[in-house]
Amino acid sequence: MHTQDSGDERPEGLLPEGAPEGAGAPSHEAALLPGVAPVPLPDPAIDRRHVLSLAGLGLLGGVLAACGGGDEVVVPERVDSKEVTHKEGKERLASGNERYVHGTPAHPDQTLTRRKKLGEGQKPFCAVLSCADSRVPPELVFDQGLGDLFVVRSAGQVVDDAVLGSLQFGVEEIGIPLLVVLGHTKCGAVGATVEHLEKKKGPTGTSIDALVAAITPAVREAEEAGIESGDLAAAVVEFNVDRVVKQLEKSKILMAAEKKRELKILGAVYDVETGEVDFL
Repeated sequence: MHTQDSGDERPEGLLPEGAPEGAGAPSHEAALLPGVAPVPLPDPAIDRRHVLSLAGLGLLGGVLAACGGGDEVVVPERVDSKEVTHKEGKERLASGNERYVHGTPAHPDQTLTRRKKLGEGQKPFCAVLSCADSRVPPELVFDQGLGDLFVVRSAGQVVDDAVLGSLQFGVEEIGIPLLVVLGHTKCGAVGATVEHLEKKKGPTGTSIDALVAAITPAVREAEEAGIESGDLAAAVVEFNVDRVVKQLEKSKILMAAEKKRELKILGAVYDVETGEVDFL
């Protein structure tokens, strides 16, 4: 009776007869079953902690791009000491929005080095007065980073003393050369004001009444322009942006900066569905 060495025992049928040498060695594919395609197993060379460390350093995107993860847009870190004109500032915003629209944001100025450097002070190239709507974050919409934008937000871009004072501080004390009033489509504050006026509702007795009062002139202007009721809310968005721009231009500090050509105030509307920003 022949007894086979237990070290050579192998479950019957695991390897086909005549299998090449090394067929039983570990593989990056799962064991095969009849009629089942091989399933790739994780490459042990890729260490999870190493990947996480790359992500923490902001280098993972570059590694993935180098491995064929797609085209990556690289925007050099902004040098704060270099003056930016309002024209250059607008170009930076337009370029950033184009990246955002096409789903290829560069996420500039967000490195650990950048963050540490900003502890010494800030030099944003643009102030943005935008709606408080959660769908309109200026830093994302314009694909900008730390220290790039001086952002002030309120529902419907309504200007009160705190908002105006913040913008004046940005221009007077920091020397910001560009101020953008950013409205957006499907604005809830505008829609609520239009509904309030059309249904002739009374005051709510809350601070929301101040928002309605501030946006109402834009509604009246749109009505006087012949805008029909069904299109009123959409049209008022642009009318409201124009009114806010004019309101800011009457501010003594902002007016003086504009006269010295140290500041440019622009209006713009963001489309919440397409992601595009249209400068007015």
